[in-house]
Amino acid sequence: MRGGSAVAALATLTLAACTMGPDYKNMPGYGQGSGERIDGSRLGGYANPSEVAATDIAFSRAARDDGQWTAFRRFAADGAVIHGRNGPIDADPWLAAQDDPPAPVQWTPTAVWSSCDGSVAVTQGKFAEPEGQWGYYVTVWERQRDGRYRWVYDMGAPDDQLTAAENARRDSTPTGENAIVIRAIEAIEGRVADCSRSYEAVDISNISAEVSETGGRSSRDNTLAWGWAQFADGRRTLNLLVARNGSWEQALQFRINSDGKHVSDQ
Repeated sequence: MRGGSAVAALATLTLAACTMGPDYKNMPGYGQGSGERIDGSRLGGYANPSEVAATDIAFSRAARDDGQWTAFRRFAADGAVIHGRNGPIDADPWLAAQDDPPAPVQWTPTAVWSSCDGSVAVTQGKFAEPEGQWGYYVTVWERQRDGRYRWVYDMGAPDDQLTAAENARRDSTPTGENAIVIRAIEAIEGRVADCSRSYEAVDISNISAEVSETGGRSSRDNTLAWGWAQFADGRRTLNLLVARNGSWEQALQFRINSDGKHVSDQ
């Protein structure tokens, strides 16, 4: 998950949210009965990273407008899990017991990876807590039978470098009645796995003596694979592999230290 108020509620979770985006209530990712009907031809198998990004943005807008945990429940797939400090927990019973906080975490995706057939996609982005702390998150999405994307896995953590950079940028923003501030909308990078050949299934479980638990799975067409690992000391990782040019390429390694902080590669 993502965010500070979440950590305060359950000291194991991190969450995210975004204040900008399209009218989410008219998007395919919103609600169970809204949006246009999607027929079976839509499920035949093609990547659509822009739809995944739009769904993540709709998710964040719903968190702001309708309530943080209400949105998490609405956009979750059956069997979704949230990876906390002590390992993944079943989202459904945990979310059912949560009341929406007065101020939600805000988040936005910055990158999307999709399998060739679009059955599985992964978003990475950054979040801001109401108290001013920033961090990164990663969410795994699966296309459902009705064609909509729903999240199946979520993990995130505060990042000290990002917090310092964002707060410094905020402090340097001009103020006053004559100030004009234009904040650029962050570009979202979309990547699709190789569709030109078939690939063997791959096991990316991070096996070592320090790992206490692992999990994950592949897309239906075996062009994207993701796996998480839980370490005995509280460290957590998610590894993402994408098929490219005849082999498997590591597209992302998302790491959280035992102190609950995101490990920045910068």
